[in-house]
Amino acid sequence: MARRSKGRPIDGILLLNKPQGISSNRALQQAKGIYFAQKAGHTGALDPLATGMLPICFGEATKFTQFLLDTDKTYVVRAKLGERTTTSDSDGEVVETRDVNVTKELLEQEIAKFLGESDQYPSMYSALKYEGKPLYKYAREGIEVPRKCRKINVFSLTLDEFDEANNEVQMTAHVSKGTYIRTIVDDLGENLGCGAHVIMLHRSAVGHYPADKMVSLEQLEALLAKAKAEELAPSSYLDELLLPMDTALVDLPVVEITKEQGMSFSHGQAVVLGKVLPEGAIKVLADGVFIGTGERNPDGHLKSKRGLSNQQETPG
Repeated sequence: MARRSKGRPIDGILLLNKPQGISSNRALQQAKGIYFAQKAGHTGALDPLATGMLPICFGEATKFTQFLLDTDKTYVVRAKLGERTTTSDSDGEVVETRDVNVTKELLEQEIAKFLGESDQYPSMYSALKYEGKPLYKYAREGIEVPRKCRKINVFSLTLDEFDEANNEVQMTAHVSKGTYIRTIVDDLGENLGCGAHVIMLHRSAVGHYPADKMVSLEQLEALLAKAKAEELAPSSYLDELLLPMDTALVDLPVVEITKEQGMSFSHGQAVVLGKVLPEGAIKVLADGVFIGTGERNPDGHLKSKRGLSNQQETPG
């Protein structure tokens, strides 16, 4: 006898404003519970210290999480100068205290040096894995393991505020995937000769998603309570917040096919279109409805890469 999945089958993307003090997985599980969703996953973890945009993918949208993981991010970060910690943020222990002799002009000069492409070594307190185990677990045991440097790109890094009285700096950073902001802050502190660590980190954007579309767990709980008070289905207010799953694919080229061709595509059959298809992943619409991603096969025809299990339209 087939086992029934717990929860309801919903598809879409929720832009959760993760609160401070809990892990991204804890935030995900709370959102999943509020929605009573069968399946959910997040796209890019935030540290417990951090707040801000955490896209939650429900149902079929989980097939396209990689596109959000790969996109650029924007952060607002506040750093404390004069102190270096074990984790490069305020959750760690202070290991070094130094005098701060920094001017706004010097700050701006050093900040500008981070712009563009560079190599960055991941923090030992990151969620990256070494031999199947997250780096932060090794770090908590006092073990340091080899880490590969990665190419990052800092598209912009601006100084928003310099509070000289409290030795605090606030910046806005627009960066490529996989960039560790606390590593930038630690490096900045070393370049300034005084040390620094993150005391506040807020992710304000993931790719093209705007900050004003974010909702908090408290807002979700309030809407759930409102629906119950009005004797409505929980989905009455909650599902209106979900974005269509194909909003994760705005950077992909689009190919339109007919409904009949869409049926063939969904059954794994190559679709002959009589035109040259672009390289890489392609967003596929059948009669105007998103049905998945495809790619060009060796014969130049369209084949399925990530298809939807159903042909229902996404929320929107």
